[in-house]
Amino acid sequence: MFRNKIVRWSTIAMLIAILAYFFIETFQTAPAAEESIVMEKIADEEYAAQMKEQREEKEVFFRTSPESPIENKANFTGLTYFTPDQNFRVLANLTPYDGEEKELKIAYTDSTTDTYERLYYADFTISGVGQRLLLLKNEGTISVLFRDQTSGLLSYGGGRYIDIALDDVRGNTLIIDFNKSYSPYCAYSPGYACPLPPAENTMTVAIEAGEKYEEEKR
Repeated sequence: MFRNKIVRWSTIAMLIAILAYFFIETFQTAPAAEESIVMEKIADEEYAAQMKEQREEKEVFFRTSPESPIENKANFTGLTYFTPDQNFRVLANLTPYDGEEKELKIAYTDSTTDTYERLYYADFTISGVGQRLLLLKNEGTISVLFRDQTSGLLSYGGGRYIDIALDDVRGNTLIIDFNKSYSPYCAYSPGYACPLPPAENTMTVAIEAGEKYEEEKR
């Protein structure tokens, strides 16, 4: 009798466990998809102040740091920039790269190469024109290497860069702020080797934002 009770209650407990598992697997709420970014315009005064602070910090670094690419710091008069313009701060839709060749050999200015990872294609509209850039991963960072219609005229001919944290991607969307684009160190000193943007990252519009380039700043 005692043994039969144990068997009976064990059977009931097992049936309850099976039903509970079935219920959880069938009716549990699926994880919510990661939300996309909603890009809101920042007040112009606030945005200009943010950019001013960032640029002043870079000026101090270039003027004082032993790691600065500026060789003649005594005569360094500062970098030049386009006026901050939020029309060059865009929301891009990302398409994860799904090709077989994830690795991409990027040529450097000294004829060497380095291996980057193809990460996303970024599609966005700027100055009313659709653009697409290949975003690369290098040393745990999203690297935006690009040329545009100011390259070699108002900005460095070898192209400019933007560095973005991987965590800034949300639901296959990403804010790309061209006001933060900068010239590589090789623009200021031949002692540095810098990656060249892939040919497909030549934009068809003038990106009048970010760092300008003047030969005399070397």
